[in-house]
Amino acid sequence: MKTSTTLHIQDRLEDLLSYIQEGRILDAMNEFYAEDAAMQENNLPPTVGRKANYEREKQFLSTVKEWQRFDVTAKGGGENVTFYETVIDWVTTDDTPVHVEQVVVAKWQDGKITHERYYHNS
Repeated sequence: MKTSTTLHIQDRLEDLLSYIQEGRILDAMNEFYAEDAAMQENNLPPTVGRKANYEREKQFLSTVKEWQRFDVTAKGGGENVTFYETVIDWVTTDDTPVHVEQVVVAKWQDGKITHERYYHNS
């Protein structure tokens, strides 16, 4: 049986995915991430703090010329944790096509992401 907390977290995940699909990635940082949120790529050390992650994400977005695909192929959640699997394609500002398949696991507290880890091909 799903608890109200689990249902709330799944609603928050749906909202987060909507922001991403609408290209509102930086808005999502402010809406869904805790002040001290940590974001981690594979086995790299995490970037800690919403402000630092916002700047990191802003820098990444400056390298994107065109988004071509963001498909969510699976998603789910439990008590204060969610995951989603995506297939993403984009073109960089130097016209390089990029294809990423990844799973994102997020830990939540009080409706905000406190830790998010991306597992993807390099």
